[in-house]
Amino acid sequence: MKLKHWMQLSMLTAVSLVLFVLESQIPPPIPVPGVRLGLGNIIVVVVLFFYGRRQALAVLLAKIFLSSILTGNLSALAYAAAGGLLSWSGMSLLRGLLKSGQLWVASVLGAMLHNLGQLLMAARIAATPGLFAYLPILLLCGMISGFFTGVAAQALVKRLCRTST
Repeated sequence: MKLKHWMQLSMLTAVSLVLFVLESQIPPPIPVPGVRLGLGNIIVVVVLFFYGRRQALAVLLAKIFLSSILTGNLSALAYAAAGGLLSWSGMSLLRGLLKSGQLWVASVLGAMLHNLGQLLMAARIAATPGLFAYLPILLLCGMISGFFTGVAAQALVKRLCRTST
């Protein structure tokens, strides 16, 4: 059973990477640095709510590391890690409080925290607090993208729950 569990998580990590690569081929929805759809994060949300916190953290860290290697952009590793870990922390806190139909709420919070984490890292690296001028637009975009990725994750979790019983 343990091997099957890790095989499933490995496959979900691969799906997350594929979604990340596919998303990188889509032009940004608006010309603001850091704004993305976050399709790969659908899988992280699914793993968090279907498998658990530790498993979601493992998938998240693997996705961050492998996506940096795949894109050849190791400098983005710090930004992705800051955003991803802050996002995972917030969603993990909400995990036990939400009902099954409210998974999208955690995704919205996660997307907003992801943008905040990346912005905090960028301001620290660049030593430029003026970057926080982007915060309102990044939070709004995080709310919108988080809602859609959350709805997709919620539908996927619902489907997984039906097929696992």
